[in-house]
Amino acid sequence: MKFGTDGVRGIANSDLTASFALDLGRSAARILGGTEAIVGGDTRVSTAMLEAAFVAGLASEGVVVHRLGVVPTPVVAFEAARRGCLGAVISASHNPYRDNGIKLFDRGGTKLPDALEERIEADVVNLPMPTMEPAQLVDVEDSPAYRDHLLELLEGRRLDGMRIVVDAANGAASGLARRVLASTGADVIAIHDQPDGRNINEGCGATDTTSLAVAVRAHGSDLGLALDGDADRLMAVDASGALVDGDHIIAICALDLLARGRLREHTVVVTVMTNLGFRLAMETTGIKVLVTPVGDRYVLEALDAGGFSLGGEQSGHVIFRDHETTGDGLFTGIVLADAVKRSGVPLAELAAAAMVRLPQVLVNVPVDVPVPDAADRVAETIASVEAELGDHGRVLVRPSGTEPLVRVMVEAPTEASAQAAADRLAEAVRAAG
Repeated sequence: MKFGTDGVRGIANSDLTASFALDLGRSAARILGGTEAIVGGDTRVSTAMLEAAFVAGLASEGVVVHRLGVVPTPVVAFEAARRGCLGAVISASHNPYRDNGIKLFDRGGTKLPDALEERIEADVVNLPMPTMEPAQLVDVEDSPAYRDHLLELLEGRRLDGMRIVVDAANGAASGLARRVLASTGADVIAIHDQPDGRNINEGCGATDTTSLAVAVRAHGSDLGLALDGDADRLMAVDASGALVDGDHIIAICALDLLARGRLREHTVVVTVMTNLGFRLAMETTGIKVLVTPVGDRYVLEALDAGGFSLGGEQSGHVIFRDHETTGDGLFTGIVLADAVKRSGVPLAELAAAAMVRLPQVLVNVPVDVPVPDAADRVAETIASVEAELGDHGRVLVRPSGTEPLVRVMVEAPTEASAQAAADRLAEAVRAAG
């Protein structure tokens, strides 16, 4: 298996086997070095199997492993940075329960650059017999330092008087989300926080906010927060149940940081998937927008290279670099709720004032094998559509980094024109094979 946009990922016990997880653990230890690692995972039925194998691989190479159990991805990243050790998460994030994955963090709590991933890939297929004395495994009961870290960002403020519904996606934050948010003083209602190993992301969480919208309206809440399976992403809904996606969340936070003099270099980092409306809105306020390929690790690399403070993805990965090394749904949710309370206006008004979203259509075209040159294969059709849209739209055709799909995205002045262009491009991708 090869690394994709966010670690290795595939169907558990088919594409992603215990044998491979064992070898990946050994190679991670050999290539990344270090004597300790922190490991956690989500609630999938396959996570325990893969974690046991991966941890065995680390231990066989002499790495002392601290096991956190079921925890969000950002907890592992936080602890890896705090302890100065390697980190790993057994999770396929927003994917269905049959999938699983392994994400790796270096000793600073950051995801690996391409060059390191390529070295690990090469090492996996050429592993010698272990020669190290096997190391011990240590179970870590909790991470109180992480909870304190989340609350510190409020700088003494509280969210008393706010009512929030949180959807834990039956995932890694199921036991943590309500407790953490309630400690801010907010009245918190938790839904989809009863994982059974197979219901992770099923009709809930950041990929499906329908039930969250219903709950927000039913409870008369100020807003709703939707996490994904490993809780490194956040989507929100306003009091009416309308979706507030990652672009709007980043726009709100960018303007808030700018107003408080905390948006370094007056710059925000986003990916090629970010809506054109975001870029236009930022331009009117004097905020510069730096664009990276899809993947929060590329956002992080750009943040560090430029010394910037905020970046993220439309899908809800948001990185506050002054505080975090990775996207963190709970962290972002607290920041967003705090911005709403300080502004004194509802989330719907904040979102509408921050940016106007251009109609965007995304079509996922299934493929049997990876198509890295998908855009090149349909270059003529892309050029034709771009010429028709001019400065009033945008086209993006790219292979998925996590699934066997080619993603076709079109933005245009109207939903109908975006859909027509996207359908035309999707058909061209299918015809190109």
